[in-house]
Amino acid sequence: MKFIVIGITDNPQPFFPPEVLEIIKAGKVFSGGKRHHEIVESLLPDGAEWIDITVPLDDVFDNYQLANNHYPLMPIVVFASGDPLFFGFGNTIKRKMTDAEIVVYPTFNSLQILAHRLVMPYHDMRIVSLTGRPWPAFDRALIERAEKIGVLTDREHTPAAIAQRMLEYGYTYYNISVGEHLGNPKLEKVSTFTLEEATTHEFSMPNCVIVAADLRGETRTVRKSPLSSAAKPFGIPDVSFALLDGREKMITKMPIRLLTLQALDLPHRHVLWDIGACTGSVSIEARLQFPHLQIEAFEIRPECEAIIQKNVHRFGAPGIGIHIGDFRVCCDSVATYAAPDAVFIGGHGGHLKEIMQKVLTVLAPDGIIVMNSVKAPKVTTDSHQLWDEACRDLGLQQEPPLHIQLNDNNPITILKCKK
Repeated sequence: MKFIVIGITDNPQPFFPPEVLEIIKAGKVFSGGKRHHEIVESLLPDGAEWIDITVPLDDVFDNYQLANNHYPLMPIVVFASGDPLFFGFGNTIKRKMTDAEIVVYPTFNSLQILAHRLVMPYHDMRIVSLTGRPWPAFDRALIERAEKIGVLTDREHTPAAIAQRMLEYGYTYYNISVGEHLGNPKLEKVSTFTLEEATTHEFSMPNCVIVAADLRGETRTVRKSPLSSAAKPFGIPDVSFALLDGREKMITKMPIRLLTLQALDLPHRHVLWDIGACTGSVSIEARLQFPHLQIEAFEIRPECEAIIQKNVHRFGAPGIGIHIGDFRVCCDSVATYAAPDAVFIGGHGGHLKEIMQKVLTVLAPDGIIVMNSVKAPKVTTDSHQLWDEACRDLGLQQEPPLHIQLNDNNPITILKCKK
């Protein structure tokens, strides 16, 4: 099957080079969105068949197959927005029909047009699509301090919602430019706002966004995040965290925290579960250092939810899933998530073996489990002993432990095991 994919803008009177006009004139079967059909309908030949691109896409491709059966020598001509290979329908065809022959005639995509209107060089722009997608890629771009982010939006991830999220997590040193109906000479509108202004503005669809950092601080009119400098920190000071009842001993100390992340091998992992998260210090440190991770934090104490929320906002660490309740029960509610390949057990309440047994039901085949055991003189239950017993009974392979003592604190052993 052959596809010819033609990129168009929102201009109701599109310009096509002679080669493309000849393709349209000779075509029999055409396809695209309803908006595309309205734009090109007057150019289609008499008797042309049109296949709407709507969900579910399986039905669309079934119709393509039927059309190919009727006209086996005719290509299907598809109209798509902008560059069909830029988060576009050309990629969908390649994924759905790997053997198809595809010829592409692109035009500028919406973010290119917006950059042109702003006279903004865009070779260094980070691109994120939120069209039908959740926040993680955008969150990662923020955490990694991208200075210029181009965003494809949808009706949920609007410019106002994007600006609100950035303000919520302290990324206040950006301006936001919005392009509406780009390519349409009557409806096109390009505007630049502060983030605060954008949160109260309504934008028409379709639109796209470029957020660009103003590192001079000239537009920072709201509170500053502790991490609002362009440099990402390596190790958050313990005193910066909101604590549970002000108890400093309830937080994993920063040097131990960083060694724990090293033991978890996070550069090569994809999904981290933090069990017994308490203040969220391990989850937050991991999120900032390794923003590619999907992180789920579990904590049994209800009062810790507000503390973790306060800390993730304080340190600009969006995207951490927070689950309050007994892990042995609430872990079932996230069973639809990707299997963890790294698990940190920061607290177990005397139920270590049960928790590890539960972890093993979801742990990826190459997954690892890490726990810090504190040698406290007045503690009757030795967590290291509980760990050894659980590993033995569950058939887990231990790696050599790492023994550490930080200043006058109790000695700590970092324990690690795998299937």
